Amino acid sequence: MSQRKRSKGLGASQFSTQMTDGEDDSIPTQVKRQSQDQVNQKVSELVQFLLVKDQKKIPIKRADILKNIIREYKNAYSEIVKRADRTLQEVFGLQLVEMDTKRHIYILINNLPHAEGQHPYRAKEKEKNGLLLVILSFIFMKGNSVKDSALWEFLHLLRVYPGKEHSVFGDVKKLVTEEFVRQKYLEITPTPLTDPPEFKFQWGPRAEKETSKKDVLNFVAKMQGKDPTFWASQFSEAEASQANT
Repeated sequence: MSQRKRSKGLGASQFSTQMTDGEDDSIPTQVKRQSQDQVNQKVSELVQFLLVKDQKKIPIKRADILKNIIREYKNAYSEIVKRADRTLQEVFGLQLVEMDTKRHIYILINNLPHAEGQHPYRAKEKEKNGLLLVILSFIFMKGNSVKDSALWEFLHLLRVYPGKEHSVFGDVKKLVTEEFVRQKYLEITPTPLTDPPEFKFQWGPRAEKETSKKDVLNFVAKMQGKDPTFWASQFSEAEASQANT
């Protein structure tokens, strides 16, 4: 894609209290070296922990980081997280961002540049993520919210049937309503006072972080062989959204 929505990386202050400046000169050099080696090990462990979580696009809780990785090194929490984030960016092209500031929940987003027309998802899951991009595009073009019945009807036109097992996507309804929702790419909410129950789909916070309305509109325009300005309302919204990033 041309330009992705940028998210500000996590500084140390966003995770915990600030570290004290400098080191205590009274601490023997050997002890300092051992402590630093242990911190280095924690950085490595945290990078691996975050990568494993990211494989299933599972949001990461700060409490889990403390419990499973940091443990007794809470006084070095800021340094460990900051260095792990830097390693993820420089080596893997991933960035750790805070998705929920109240509950302190984080996700990894793809931080690599993307060519025009490409979407920012992993090639190894390109089939599923291709479907996801199509769904995100449909939601945006329909005013940022669609009924579940409208989404299923749209997928029928693509010969993707929620009630049938798909050779590539498997259980499509489960993929959309559970996996994409759990990964925070989509949000699904019930519509009050509907019988039978109806639901609506919207973009989830991970989709907001990893892509943008302008990117999606450019994708739709390319697929349909039209200029993005053909859709005046969506174009204005995409431009306004881009200006606010």
